[in-house]
Amino acid sequence: MNFSEAVLKNDEKAIFQLRELYNQYGYSLYKVSKFEEYDLYARNKNFLVSQNILSFTDTNGKLMALKPDVTLSIIKNIPDHDTVTHKFCYNETVYRTSTDSDGFREIMQTGLECIGAIDLYAECEVIMLAMRSLQTISNAYILDLSHMGMLEGLLEEAGITGADRTDFIHLIESKNTHSLMALCQAKKISETMQENLRTLTELYLPIRQALPVLKGILIGTKMQQAYESLQSICQVMEQYSLADHLYLDFSVVNDVNYYDGICFKGFVHEIPESVLSGGRYDRLLHRLEKKSGAIGFAVYLDRLERLEDGAASTVYDADVVLQYEQGTDAKKILEVQSSLHREGKRVITLSSFDPALRYRQLMKLTNGGIEILETND
Repeated sequence: MNFSEAVLKNDEKAIFQLRELYNQYGYSLYKVSKFEEYDLYARNKNFLVSQNILSFTDTNGKLMALKPDVTLSIIKNIPDHDTVTHKFCYNETVYRTSTDSDGFREIMQTGLECIGAIDLYAECEVIMLAMRSLQTISNAYILDLSHMGMLEGLLEEAGITGADRTDFIHLIESKNTHSLMALCQAKKISETMQENLRTLTELYLPIRQALPVLKGILIGTKMQQAYESLQSICQVMEQYSLADHLYLDFSVVNDVNYYDGICFKGFVHEIPESVLSGGRYDRLLHRLEKKSGAIGFAVYLDRLERLEDGAASTVYDADVVLQYEQGTDAKKILEVQSSLHREGKRVITLSSFDPALRYRQLMKLTNGGIEILETND
């Protein structure tokens, strides 16, 4: 049987295209249970996209949860090795609230995890696959990249610690330069450090252009190491011919209790929020008492539904709506329908017209013959 992609929605197409992409780089499909013990998610709520968790009591009295996240389940269930690298991809349903709807939803999510001995190549491979994932969704895409080491290093050099550190990170994340400068003055941060913090907060440039700007504010070992990491990533992305779509943006901040190193978010044209998110999350593994390193990302397929809205006027339910009169010979109806199918056309056959249908052509069949009533191409 011939298969046509025309029958698939945007998120369904993405599932198959992304799985094929990940398989090309050795990421094997991983299946997880629909639910885990509630405590796994409750202890790591800040790692979740949505902190709302759908829970229930099992027959043995244990509190369980329908999984709101895949990464935690994978980490929990794989062996801990710091010298072996595991590469997994997944297509899983998660259960959580969505930003564009009320209540819980079943959301199909796809992504990948690279867990174990993570080196520069492993990091760059994941970043490359994140960018190519976006490319399968739209040619108009951008991956915004930051490095927690750069941000944390600058805050340390400025003497910003404790609760103050959290306040500064929130202002940088929201790119609220005015409030950031006011807080700097209240905490008596030096003018040089104020300008460095302003530069880091306001920076948003393609990575090639951003690196020289960053070089001008490097202070201390942690920032230098983060800079060298970003420089290496830039060079590798240039080899992949992807550097033009990679931007540095230090407002991309993931929870510092879980993430270290690089983190990123992916955007495509016509969708106002990120459709992909990920990064290096060694600290999460350490919280779960594992030695390995880890990096990965998820594609939020529910957000791809918005792409269909913009194209709704050009999407048809069928190529032909074949309307027949009551009493028309059934054999004649089947003959015409089969003939249209052989021409590769999608046909809706009915006796009474449905005005809600979208079609390229409306035909009417009677015992006397076929009449074309309307053509929309």
